[in-house]
Amino acid sequence: MAAYSGYTDQELIVLLKQRDHAAFTAIYDRYASIIFYQVNQMLRDTEISKDLVQELFMVIWSKAAHIKAEAKLGGYLYIAAQNTVFKYIQRSKLQDSYLKSLAEFSTELSNSTIELLDEKELHLLIDHYIKELPPKMREVFELSRNQEMSYQEIAAQLAISEQTVKNQVSSALKILRGKMAPHAPGALIIMALLRRF
Repeated sequence: MAAYSGYTDQELIVLLKQRDHAAFTAIYDRYASIIFYQVNQMLRDTEISKDLVQELFMVIWSKAAHIKAEAKLGGYLYIAAQNTVFKYIQRSKLQDSYLKSLAEFSTELSNSTIELLDEKELHLLIDHYIKELPPKMREVFELSRNQEMSYQEIAAQLAISEQTVKNQVSSALKILRGKMAPHAPGALIIMALLRRF
């Protein structure tokens, strides 16, 4: 197994497509904790996030034949994790308006789209548009996005209602999606909006 840890992602994908269990384990060891962090950032529920990561990797194993050998594995798994979360949100009909808003704009991305992703450029563009948000909306959005504060915590800190916080975050997402739409597909925008630096 130790030898597999030195393999490139592309080498592991080729072996995975050949139903190599050790290659699958190496991919899991390399990416599971990263994917868990990303899923948990969206749901903020450790147990559900663990379950969804397990579900995701079971799907990766069962559908390994469909993964393109030249795919960027990190990007592929990230998008697959996003889609797993969106499906969970839709399935469970979560009431959180922020999560529902994200789910409404989820899209399936092809490997070719992931290959073209220039994440750094996308982040710079999003940061530019965040700075253009109205000051109070920007403050609320950044507390939610960068400080990882709950709506309740933001409401208490800014002495505003929790509903106002929800409305501000939802409005910020709509504005940013509108401004970013010409530059990147919806799920890529969501990915960048959720990413903590």
